[in-house]
Amino acid sequence: MNTIVLISKEQIPQLTFGNKEVISDADARNERLHSLYRSQTLGNLLQTKVKITFEAADEQVYVVDTTVWAVGNRFISLKGGIFLPIHAIHHVD
Repeated sequence: MNTIVLISKEQIPQLTFGNKEVISDADARNERLHSLYRSQTLGNLLQTKVKITFEAADEQVYVVDTTVWAVGNRFISLKGGIFLPIHAIHHVD
């Protein structure tokens, strides 16, 4: 794994994402989805930020400190109308 790079949410649209699922274990993917829904609740009710670790198409790993506004089937929506594919997310803190 490459060094984890701190990135601002405004830089995410400049990144490229492939179709690769970064988590191979089904239970871990379910846990990721649970964490995303929890972060959505925290973001909408308390405006609480979370740290999301994710991977771009070039396999560079990034972390962003942001508010999750919505969780969809394939993407999450961050504050400011920025979208991040769920399959690229390693974990949410």
